[in-house]
Amino acid sequence: MAVKKLKIRPYARLLTMLGEQLIKNEQIALAELIKNSYDADADWVKISFVDFGIENLNKMIIKPESKIVIEDNGHGMTPEIIEKSWMNPATPNKRVESGTEKRTEEKRRVIQGEKGIGRFAILKLGRKIIITTRPKSSEQEYIINYDLSSYDDDFLSVDGKQKELFIDDITIEATSQKASIIIEREVNVNHKVYKKRNNQGTKIEISNLKGEWSKTKLEDVSEETQKLESIFDKIFDKNTETSFEIGFELNGERFLHSDNTIERLANLLEYNTVFKITNGKYNEKEQSFIYNINGVNKKISLNDSMLSGLRVYRDYFLKEKDLFGNAVSKLSTCGDFEFNFFIFDFNANKETKYYLDRKEKELIKKHRIYLYRDKIRVAPYGDPNDDWIGTEKLRAIRRAGDFLSNDQVVGFVDISKKNNPKLKDKTNREGLIEEGTATQDFIALLQTFLSYIRLHPYTQYLFNQKQKEEQDINKLKIVENKFSELKKSISDNPIAMSVYQDIVKSYKVEKKLYERRLELTEDLAGVGLSVETASHDIMLMLSKGVSAIDDLIKDLESGLLNEDQISNELLKIRGIFSFVNSQMKDIQLLFKSSKQRRRPIRVFDVLEKVIKIYQRSLKRENIELVIDKVGSPIVATCTDAILLQLFINLFDNAIYWLSHCSDKKINIKLDGNINQVIFSDNGSGINPEDEPYVFEAFYSGKEEGRGLGLYIARQLLQRIDYSIDVAELKSEKILSGANFVINFTKLENND
Repeated sequence: MAVKKLKIRPYARLLTMLGEQLIKNEQIALAELIKNSYDADADWVKISFVDFGIENLNKMIIKPESKIVIEDNGHGMTPEIIEKSWMNPATPNKRVESGTEKRTEEKRRVIQGEKGIGRFAILKLGRKIIITTRPKSSEQEYIINYDLSSYDDDFLSVDGKQKELFIDDITIEATSQKASIIIEREVNVNHKVYKKRNNQGTKIEISNLKGEWSKTKLEDVSEETQKLESIFDKIFDKNTETSFEIGFELNGERFLHSDNTIERLANLLEYNTVFKITNGKYNEKEQSFIYNINGVNKKISLNDSMLSGLRVYRDYFLKEKDLFGNAVSKLSTCGDFEFNFFIFDFNANKETKYYLDRKEKELIKKHRIYLYRDKIRVAPYGDPNDDWIGTEKLRAIRRAGDFLSNDQVVGFVDISKKNNPKLKDKTNREGLIEEGTATQDFIALLQTFLSYIRLHPYTQYLFNQKQKEEQDINKLKIVENKFSELKKSISDNPIAMSVYQDIVKSYKVEKKLYERRLELTEDLAGVGLSVETASHDIMLMLSKGVSAIDDLIKDLESGLLNEDQISNELLKIRGIFSFVNSQMKDIQLLFKSSKQRRRPIRVFDVLEKVIKIYQRSLKRENIELVIDKVGSPIVATCTDAILLQLFINLFDNAIYWLSHCSDKKINIKLDGNINQVIFSDNGSGINPEDEPYVFEAFYSGKEEGRGLGLYIARQLLQRIDYSIDVAELKSEKILSGANFVINFTKLENND
């Protein structure tokens, strides 16, 4: 068999794919050329749009003599670099090993370019390119002449004649001359005057231009390139001087997107944010977040149930199971990173310092969460319409209230080549490569942390605002005060007093009706929650029963079973439906809550019913259940439904939070001597910051929790003068996790 060795020889049209098609727009193309200047240790880079016509004060007309000029005072290129690096795409001269970084000699900047593909960005701008470069300490300058204007757009023909063109068929002229272009002279870039050019640098002239330009587009490009370095450095330190100035000119006049955007944004971040999360760091070795929130230092581990209990975390990091069916946590591979987030409340009322007017909201929406690598931006992350963390997608497919919206969060995440070698830029410079799991790990960690902020600190803030509003209303007692004022003013008018008394009477009737409706709504909500949580295993068993009947029918039709086998199958099916029947009888008690009369009920009898409902879940999750009984049986005067809802909610919460633990226990102590039940688990417990809110309506530490279970349990018990609280005394705490104390001794009524 003959073997022939073949070489890969790309066609010239690959240049079109790498330049015009791979690079999305002119903004990215210019950004790549600007990064080249940054890597060359330049103090400045200047982009000049020369000899453009202007139409209707906005549209820029490209004329035959129009050109774009990019020049800097970087270290320039030697003949060796031109030949072995510039002319050889994907050159390895900038490549470094994982976990290390390559820096420039003078300014110690981390080299941004690695692939060498960015040079083809020039083809996005035009087809004729002249590069003049002068290396440091050289009296010569070198000219590279790309004149590709004779080729068609796809490099399939030359001067109108079709030809099979390969990349190595295209020749580029390179000449040298005594320095006459890159010379010492004064250069104006934005507001700054650079009196010395240092006799070095590079100048790129692009003509035979492509695309369309306008003043608006140029303004957008100018604004975006100003974000190449972190805008937050300028915000937090107004005296910070940039080490890399980027300037634009149009037809010889300075063109700068110069407004007070940065200053206005800085004021909003300083004075209008609900939360300032600063000095944040994810430590991969410790698997924890360390951060400062409104001046208070915090640390939270991924093992903490407030993070590991979130669905967004479970769905990504807890997919794998061990031999016993327990979730195995996947470790992240993205490396350490730093972050700062600023959280706004777009619904804050005018009376609070968090209020935002329309223009302020519009300004905030222009900035999202930016990503910087070694202090240089990774585009397009941070753009107004970019959802790189996936927040809006999560809000769309899950409950929106579990996540902060993109609109209300401004901030940045810092990564580096040294700490995050697996987080790599895409060749087209639009975000990170999804190679392996590092990028997905990185995004999942950010989703988890931001979800935690929404469900805990931000939810607490919302509750505090609500309580403050309610307290203000209660302090004022608006309606009662108005009634008193009205009564005084009409005391001498019998007719008016008669009308007043009718109004007060109607008000009291409406108030009682409202209270009854609220109570009924709470009852129905409690029943619905209890049925939803308790019916999971019933539905599972019904599904198994239906499958068993289907299998039996198939076997009977095929004649595979004898009488004994048929009998055994029927007994198995009967067992399944007997379980469903028993469970439904217990759940049915919930539906009679509005008709049931209160009666003395042994609390343990109802507790046993709930244990039966959760028997399969307890076994599936390997949870050890311990019941301690002290003294006489506890008897409560109430309805079955109240106790069922109470214990169903407590079991449901405990099982949820214990699902993230290895050693799982629930201990229930019934003390008949003091008519008290303590319901305890050894989960992560209630965070001290959450404790004041656990019985509030709609407050939940679960990502998809409704926040009604404990609220309704307390409301139902309070109606009959019983109580439920979080254990405060050491003697009341049995296990290390959440401990709830239910008292069945009538509370004194001081009304």
